[in-house]
Amino acid sequence: MGRPRMVLLAACLAAVLAAGCSATGDATGEGLQVVATTTQLADIAANVGGDRVQVTSLLKPGVDAHDYDPSPADIDTIARADLVLKNGVGLEEWLDDTIAGAGYQGRVVDASQGVRLRQVDGEADPHIWQDPRNAAVMAANVERGLAGAEPAGAATFQANLDAYAKQLQALDVEVAGQIDSLANKKVVTNHDAFGYYLDRYGLELVGSVIPSFDTSTELSGRDVRDLVARIKATKVKAVFSETTLPPKAAQTIAAEAGVKVVVGEDALYGDALGPPGSDGDTYVKMVRHNTATIVGNLSGS
Repeated sequence: MGRPRMVLLAACLAAVLAAGCSATGDATGEGLQVVATTTQLADIAANVGGDRVQVTSLLKPGVDAHDYDPSPADIDTIARADLVLKNGVGLEEWLDDTIAGAGYQGRVVDASQGVRLRQVDGEADPHIWQDPRNAAVMAANVERGLAGAEPAGAATFQANLDAYAKQLQALDVEVAGQIDSLANKKVVTNHDAFGYYLDRYGLELVGSVIPSFDTSTELSGRDVRDLVARIKATKVKAVFSETTLPPKAAQTIAAEAGVKVVVGEDALYGDALGPPGSDGDTYVKMVRHNTATIVGNLSGS
């Protein structure tokens, strides 16, 4: 971690201590205070926790998880938490230092425990939520964390988990049926965020605008030329942009390849859910939106 972030964490810790905040405890008296690192995980926690929890997401809708720097408010939020939930698989490289800066000494639940990880060139793919079956595993990990933090609510958390798991199972069946209808299953995305989804439903990734799990990776001219050539050779129908990324590179590649680019409200939700009222403001709605967008743009001749 660089010196600027260390200075920020030190300053924030001083502010938290001066305000008299404890490392754990109920900050508002309105239920178990749960902090989730990502929007997807926060939505899963809200479904499992129900009205017994207050869930705060550090990452906000539309914010790229790979280009995130914790704020003083985030450190204060963690300092007040009863439980912290993380995606894991290296997605939150900043979290350990942020927790230390907050003085938080409570439990941190890694929601990826038990998920079978994709490996690409020796690197684990952190975008585990893109497969609804993985989301069910994440929800089960969250339930265990909530029950450990508040044993009196264990029965409620288990009942909520059971109901949510049924939703996720139905979602998985629904998506599989829609994708199975496609004749052309070749996909180009903005970055490598959809591997679990593509593997689960039998779609073929021809390439990504940013050929990396990390959106901060630099794109070379050779990368662009190679991807354009693959798009033309494999008869890809569309390039799918993402809501958390600028669409310019995707638009340029699609134009050079002579294919459609999917941007704006139709863009895929990759690293974050959408704002309230959008097609992707919950995990289930996000998956449905992405599926409808993919199917709609790959259908037909």
